[in-house]
Amino acid sequence: MMNKNEEWADEVLAKIRKKMEWVSEKNKEKIPYRTDENGDYDDRSDLSRQWPMDDGLNWWTNGFWGGILWLLYQETGDQRYADIARVSEKKMEKCFADFYGLHHDVGFMFVPTAVADYKLTGNPEARKAALHAATLLAGRFNPAGNFIRAWNDLEEDTRGWAIIDCLFNLSLLYWAGEETKDPRFRHIAMLHADTVRENFVRPDGSVCHIVEFDPETGKMLKSHGGQGYGEGSAWTRGQGWAVYGFMISYIHTGKQEYLDTAKRVADYCLANIPDSGIIPVDFCQPPEPAWEDSCGACVIAGGLLELAKHLPEEKNARYRQAAVKILKAIADSRADFGQGCDAIVRNCSAAYYAPEHHFTMSYADYYFIEAMYKLKGAGKLLW
Repeated sequence: MMNKNEEWADEVLAKIRKKMEWVSEKNKEKIPYRTDENGDYDDRSDLSRQWPMDDGLNWWTNGFWGGILWLLYQETGDQRYADIARVSEKKMEKCFADFYGLHHDVGFMFVPTAVADYKLTGNPEARKAALHAATLLAGRFNPAGNFIRAWNDLEEDTRGWAIIDCLFNLSLLYWAGEETKDPRFRHIAMLHADTVRENFVRPDGSVCHIVEFDPETGKMLKSHGGQGYGEGSAWTRGQGWAVYGFMISYIHTGKQEYLDTAKRVADYCLANIPDSGIIPVDFCQPPEPAWEDSCGACVIAGGLLELAKHLPEEKNARYRQAAVKILKAIADSRADFGQGCDAIVRNCSAAYYAPEHHFTMSYADYYFIEAMYKLKGAGKLLW
């Protein structure tokens, strides 16, 4: 018998399914990131356009559209969702030949697509693409400092940079190690996770976005504010990457320190979630401007639910309750289930100091939908 939260999740998922029936068909040839002023998705696979940073096909969020479709396929068994997911999956394989735009985020690109495809259908071509991506990610590991380098050459020297987001990419390495029985993938993932645990997570449970190491010696040099309010603050999406990311490492390794760290970061989140359940870009930002990040909210909610699932019943209630609070705030006031916009989750922000705020992001939809399935207790963890 379902409880009230599961019944509510069922109602929301019904709205999601209804919307995605037409959104998926409308955008089946695209790899979308965000919507325009008319509510229509863009297409990062459109190579005739000049996209910011890593040119469109290499854009780090490109795996989440396929990921949404695989989530729906997992629940419904509708082959149409698998077919549409594979459109973007095949397009993204071109990135391997181009090479230069790929970096630490190949996990975000290929876990929700190729790994999900292989886990759910056994597709051998998807396995090959995922192992290719895992090998590239492992090649970014710097043994001086035990970290996976973030990004490629930017305006600043980033050879010694590591970022909190990369905890999520480790799932690609854990999967590759389990799939091939080659422990080097797991060793690299755990060494990076240990470096993050020791250098990113502050005693109060807040986390740094960027930590810079000397790439030759591995010495920790300094931290950077990154996409948050400033150095020493708590970028909320980074908090979500940490809670959920350390849970991924715990699930794949059983190492107690990862569970303990996820709990410490989660406790910081719980102490700072506003009564409204609406999550700011940074927990340390001033009251005005009141920038929100609904995407960070969905990542935090998913991490809290994953943490709750791995704690004894008498200790998990407050994490589940906090996740439900966030998800209800999104569903009630920040979600568009109508036909005027291709995306669902509104009021996302990429960074505190970004030139624009409160738009849609494909990966906000992914983490929202995934969290609703978690709340219902449905589906397997694709990470």
